[in-house]
Amino acid sequence: MTTPPLDPKNPPAPAEPPPPWLEELPPRKIVAELDRFIVGQDAAKKAVAIAIRNRWRRSQAPDGIRDEITPYNIIMIGPTGVGKTEVARRLARLAGAPFVKVEASKFTEVGYVGRDAESMVRELVDAAISMVRAEREDEVWPQAEQRADERLLDILLPPPEPKPPAQASAAQEKVFVVGPGGAAQPEPVDAEASRQRSREKLRQMLLDGKLDDREVDLEISPQNYPMLDLLQQPTGMEGSEINFVEMLQDMMPKKKKRRTVRVPDARRILVDEELKKMVDMDDVVNEALDRTENHGILFIDEIDKIAGERSQGGGPDVSREGVQRDLLPIVEGSTVQTRYGYVRTDHILFIAAGAFHVSKPSDLIPEFQGRFPIRVELTPLTEADFIRIMTEPENAIVKQYQALVAAESATLEFTGDGIAEVARIAALANGKMENIGARRLHTVMATLMEDLLFDLPETTEKRFVYDGAKVRDRLMAIVTDDDLRRYIL
Repeated sequence: MTTPPLDPKNPPAPAEPPPPWLEELPPRKIVAELDRFIVGQDAAKKAVAIAIRNRWRRSQAPDGIRDEITPYNIIMIGPTGVGKTEVARRLARLAGAPFVKVEASKFTEVGYVGRDAESMVRELVDAAISMVRAEREDEVWPQAEQRADERLLDILLPPPEPKPPAQASAAQEKVFVVGPGGAAQPEPVDAEASRQRSREKLRQMLLDGKLDDREVDLEISPQNYPMLDLLQQPTGMEGSEINFVEMLQDMMPKKKKRRTVRVPDARRILVDEELKKMVDMDDVVNEALDRTENHGILFIDEIDKIAGERSQGGGPDVSREGVQRDLLPIVEGSTVQTRYGYVRTDHILFIAAGAFHVSKPSDLIPEFQGRFPIRVELTPLTEADFIRIMTEPENAIVKQYQALVAAESATLEFTGDGIAEVARIAALANGKMENIGARRLHTVMATLMEDLLFDLPETTEKRFVYDGAKVRDRLMAIVTDDDLRRYIL
């Protein structure tokens, strides 16, 4: 299997974007979309596809039973680097759903209080706000650009100051035209028409980029106050609808600041201001809250860190059990107070993941286990899986390096035995050291390509082919040296 090199002069056409709402598609098509980016782990793909489809099925259910349908919460079990996080992240992107990843281990740190567990819901709301706002801005972006261009043209060609009618008639512009008899005769000039012609010329120059080097004076409202960003919400009021930073910002004077900026920067600033005027934030907030409650996905990683191995006393570690009991109401379904309003967590999809090297899923408290009815075990990656990971996905690591090399007007090609050798060395390193799964491919490839990427701007050679012998020549000295291997790979 040989990877064709990327032609720097003819880059490949972008892939067709997936449908925006995969929850309206059958699970088989959802799995097909995930196959574009993730190799293997069919059981996990099948489980998350059913979970997303069930959300759409719930929306079609009668009102009387809709609220009774609980989410299809999933717990993924598998070593690091096998694709647990990637499955959840890709699913959220494909489904157009708000997504937040949190580390369960952070709730075991010193200073943890139970209320901090609700912070992940607030982060999910913030992600939904950003997502919906970006969608709304994309919808009105052409209109915002038009308005910004008009404001910029007013700055480049200020309108004339209004004059009283008597002065306007007396000051009417005139030109003198020589008549047939040689006498000069005054003729009025339409100043407004002349100004419009100049304005249209400036507009075309603006669109063509001929004014990019020109500077203009712009009045800009201060976006924020840096010192206020250092302020923290008072303890115990993290979920309060009162935002003290915003309140203090509102109390500050709204004095505008005049700056001299280049035309492209001025256009960007004006577009941002117009977007803020055109986007209804109340509508954004309402849509974001609804999307959080019905489509949000919370990925809790390292769930095994709060499970704890059963001790001789017959129970898990007290602190870890306490973390589970703090997370339990959120997973079960509760109401969390945010600065945008109250959010119910009853129908948020929770996906947990952990390696469970020391502990087992059964070490979780029974109530917590019951809220994750679906358990999926992800299999460790083999050498054959590494070969597929390097070539099959649309964002395969070999394709990434080909794109980097193409930026220097060069081409990069891996032969079949070259790819196989990289996969073999990655599998060997995982076997002799910590098994970090597919992440080992990145360390091996970074070491392999280090010299090439360093010398590429100065080298005259523009075509590079990596076969098995070349890969071995570059990496075997590192692989055979135990100390060096642990340091580099």
